[in-house]
Amino acid sequence: MAKLRISIVEYLNTAPLVWGFTDGPLRGRYELSFTVPSLCAEALRSGQADVAIIPAIEYQRMAGVPGGVIALPGMAVAAKGEVRSILVVARKPIELARRIALDRCSRSSAALVRLLCAGRWGIQPEFVEMDPDPAAMLAAADAALVIGDPALRVALKWEALAGKSPSGEPCCAGSASDQPVPGVDTLFLYDVAHQWREMTARPCVLALWVGRREAVTPEVVADFLASREYGLARVGEIAEGAALKLDLPPRALERYLRQNIDFSLDEENRAGLELYFRYCAEAGLIPRARPLELAAAPVGARAARGGAALKLV
Repeated sequence: MAKLRISIVEYLNTAPLVWGFTDGPLRGRYELSFTVPSLCAEALRSGQADVAIIPAIEYQRMAGVPGGVIALPGMAVAAKGEVRSILVVARKPIELARRIALDRCSRSSAALVRLLCAGRWGIQPEFVEMDPDPAAMLAAADAALVIGDPALRVALKWEALAGKSPSGEPCCAGSASDQPVPGVDTLFLYDVAHQWREMTARPCVLALWVGRREAVTPEVVADFLASREYGLARVGEIAEGAALKLDLPPRALERYLRQNIDFSLDEENRAGLELYFRYCAEAGLIPRARPLELAAAPVGARAARGGAALKLV
């Protein structure tokens, strides 16, 4: 029998969700592939993947998938406050921006920036999609959306320039998002999740596990939940490994995974997601806001079908 195919975003913020598949007891059970967020969604849409972690907005664009799709319960990549890995970096205060470069690898974050421009910053800039190169993006536009590990690198550099220790406040907290980066006096940083929270009083759900309906069995859901629990129990180990790959401080990466990213799909996150869908529909970014449909949680299931109890949320 062919293995279930899983498409995964190759950013640090997904690592705890997939650690059981890549480095734990579920290793080898599924066929894994790694790419950028937009291509994860394309893999699911085209049938190259059975389950994918996709930008939240792409859930609303999956109507043409044969048999339909369904989201996996209890899991997400979300932020209840500052996220530090989705930034708008600007050469001037954002209210003065007339052209914004959007990372073409992004979907949900690009939609968030469009919503923030209209609802929080009060601007109607020209948007242009570009490859994720902050220097080139800022050479062509007044501001640039930077996501994932490159954005986290910018945030950590900002903290270092600001003289903040690993235990200090995160980048772009409070009024810091309205100040030039110390030492780089032409740049302003805006944490997109923080700005969304300021505008809506809701958390920001960035990505979801979504699969073809016939592929998402209770056993599959149990494995995905087990992988997440395995990863959340080993965040320090994940941060140490990522520090070597990214050449960034492990304590800072661990703090990012523990404090900035929320891996649940709790009631508060669900409310934020539903509001995001509604705003996207009102802005014409999606045809309509269809309700989020979740696969049934495997109550009482055993993690990885190997005996460890699942902790469900």
